[in-house]
Amino acid sequence: MWQGVIPAVTTKFTADDKLDYNEMERCFKFLMDAGCDGLIACGSLGEGPFLSHDERIEVLKVTKQVTGAKPALLTVAEASTRDACALAEKGAKAGADGLMVVPSTIYHTNAKETIANLRAIAAAADLPVMIYSNRIAYRVDVTTDMLEELADDKRFVAVKESSDDIRRTTEIINRLGRRYDVFTGVDNLAFEALTAGAIGWVAGLVVAFPHETVAIYRLVQAGRYAEALDIYRWFRPLLDLDVSTYLVQNIKLVEAMVIDSNERVRLPRMPLEGEPRTRAEAVVKAALANRPKLPSFA
Repeated sequence: MWQGVIPAVTTKFTADDKLDYNEMERCFKFLMDAGCDGLIACGSLGEGPFLSHDERIEVLKVTKQVTGAKPALLTVAEASTRDACALAEKGAKAGADGLMVVPSTIYHTNAKETIANLRAIAAAADLPVMIYSNRIAYRVDVTTDMLEELADDKRFVAVKESSDDIRRTTEIINRLGRRYDVFTGVDNLAFEALTAGAIGWVAGLVVAFPHETVAIYRLVQAGRYAEALDIYRWFRPLLDLDVSTYLVQNIKLVEAMVIDSNERVRLPRMPLEGEPRTRAEAVVKAALANRPKLPSFA
């Protein structure tokens, strides 16, 4: 159902901490024009947990306006099932094409609780769902056994596999075939996951480098692995910025340096400073100085 490069977009703020609709529209359109296959609003990179439900719906509306016929997904990441279901319902009413669902935040659910939570959210929205499995960041692992148990509900169509174990992609496909659209959700494991059978990439650094991200994906799909790997090796130091406590600040700094956006974040986050900023800036400058020429596609 879903495939390709689907960015997890950043949320843009004005100087007085309101949503910057014009800048979001500009940045989102840049991604779609570069060949991305949809957008995901209000995820971790989009500072979703720092936004009110109303703000998240507003970001979704901008996203949907830009994606057109391609999917616009809303992230649901709430501490309680009740609040998650409420947001899911609002997203459905606002025109979301699907949801990306984090099973639980704050409280680390067991397997039975995780499955019940996911089923309730899917039922509340009655939309296609991408399950976000990230045991590193959220301490809740949606295992292959759990995916098999959830497979009887056709609303669960995809999994964003972010366990940090590259073997998991093969395990899911071996067990369940193509029942789920498997996406990689870890930027600096993307080449490995795509060559192991993932059919999509929920990407982060794509927001500043969409053409390179799309090129890697398309080259892998075409079996042009050596060309994809050359770009990926150049990209890797940038992709490492996604795997950090400061991923939001890192990536918004990259956007400011590369696409002339801004790096405003919502408190308690603050823009990078000191050594972390110097290090990130050096990575970006080195990448820009050696930016590869991208191959053409028939």
